[in-house]
Amino acid sequence: AVHALADAMFVALTAALGLTVWPQPQKQTSTGATYVLDFTNFSFAASGAGAQSEVLLDAFKRYRSIMLLHSAASHQQSFRQTSGTIASVRVKVASADETLSLETDQSYNLTVGAPTIALEARTVYGALNGLESLSQLVDRGAFINGTRIEDFPRYQFRATMIDTSRHYYPVEVILQHLDAMAYSKFNVLHWHLVDSVSFPYQSKAFPEMAVAGAWSPDHVYTNEDITTVVKYAKNRGIRVVPEFDTPGHVYAGYTALEPPILTTCYDPATGKPLTGIQGTGPLDPTINATYTFLTTLFKELQGLFPDKFVHVGGDEVDPGCWASNPQVQAYMKAHSLTSFADLETLYEQRLLDLLKAQGTSYIVWQEIFDNGARIAKDTVIDVWKGGNWQEEMANVAKAGFHSVLSAPFYLNYISYGEDWPTYYAIEPSNFTGGAAADKAGLVGGVEVCMWSEFVDASNFISRIWPRAAAVGERGWSDKSVRDVDDARHRLHELRCKLLARGINAEPIANGGAPKEGVAAFCPQEWVPKYDRPWVG
Repeated sequence: AVHALADAMFVALTAALGLTVWPQPQKQTSTGATYVLDFTNFSFAASGAGAQSEVLLDAFKRYRSIMLLHSAASHQQSFRQTSGTIASVRVKVASADETLSLETDQSYNLTVGAPTIALEARTVYGALNGLESLSQLVDRGAFINGTRIEDFPRYQFRATMIDTSRHYYPVEVILQHLDAMAYSKFNVLHWHLVDSVSFPYQSKAFPEMAVAGAWSPDHVYTNEDITTVVKYAKNRGIRVVPEFDTPGHVYAGYTALEPPILTTCYDPATGKPLTGIQGTGPLDPTINATYTFLTTLFKELQGLFPDKFVHVGGDEVDPGCWASNPQVQAYMKAHSLTSFADLETLYEQRLLDLLKAQGTSYIVWQEIFDNGARIAKDTVIDVWKGGNWQEEMANVAKAGFHSVLSAPFYLNYISYGEDWPTYYAIEPSNFTGGAAADKAGLVGGVEVCMWSEFVDASNFISRIWPRAAAVGERGWSDKSVRDVDDARHRLHELRCKLLARGINAEPIANGGAPKEGVAAFCPQEWVPKYDRPWVG
């Protein structure tokens, strides 16, 4: 028995910890060998048409540092038998094209072996995914198992949505979130910048909007801030898609515009205009000033956000103010509009037409599609309403449009206990005709939403991570990857990696009664930086 125990301990000590990759790759096999990484002489080298990419060279520096985080226990090397030493990673990138879009090739092939690790990708962004997978395979003793990975995403659109209107997020928190997104291979940041309660965007064309609409002069995003976020995201293979929701969800900032473009609301009892916040409603779709403003605003955004797409919202428009306004009523009568849905559709049509004229494509909340607006074929429909989202997905696919599913992935809703399996269990193609739509690429992807009514910089990161990663795996891995018990082990492992990388991700394991084999602790726990300013 003693000899058997010793043999088992020897086997355990002669291999790396068998660390896993999140999200699970499409194909991963082990060669059975174990190698040690020589970080003293460790280097990255690039070849191919994309070898000189600044994005790639930046990633080499970043991932060397990340991999070094796992070499802290290098004293263990003397206890392990290895098949050789690795001191370099050779990365071949076939294309120099750094375009980020729905068509970007994100695949990679990774081979871990001595003396050199080989990584091949069509684009630099595929190489970034390969480097992330490689970094997750390194254990705390600077060991790594011989591994072959052939990988690509199931869906091209894997997004998180942040809301910086209800509470403001400092730029540093957004950058931290982008890092966490890259660690789980998300590739789209849907930035809900403004809403009715605040307008933190500092427009150069309309500077009065942020002056009147931001929570304070310190709660704004300058053009320089946005450029910082966009560049940081690109270096991690992440597109930044801004959202300016109209004609509803408008008030703060818009009240400063001259001429006014918000609809004036009237008291139905007296026929007189209301005052204060109740005195204005959605944008007024009946006046040309509204569309002049929109043309200028979206042209400005086009210069800041290089992505082809912008999210134009279009949800939750309350027609009550339109109904009270005699000028709007007269306009509807003159244009033979019989419903407020028709009026909203007329507005959306003019907005979409001006965006098309500017060369901008758009993502819309599902209401614009539901109301029958004439939308371009490359429109992405964001399916957000709860209830029967399957029916909406079926309708969108039947009409031939790409869909992004966010309805079941509202992570701002929290509950006591383990909720990530609920998100993990959702199958985006689980609707009538879903298999065919999936095969045709009409199911474009998934989106995690974090609305910020009760979320700000103090709790945003810990609330969304690692729960968002459960949706990330649904967006990346094969449809057959569904084992919750297996995922629980791997997600806990990812959470520990996030802590080591400075991401204060919350626990997934119950410290009072942990699931079998899943520890309620990480080797490196989160230690917040606390200055104690009252200490002399």
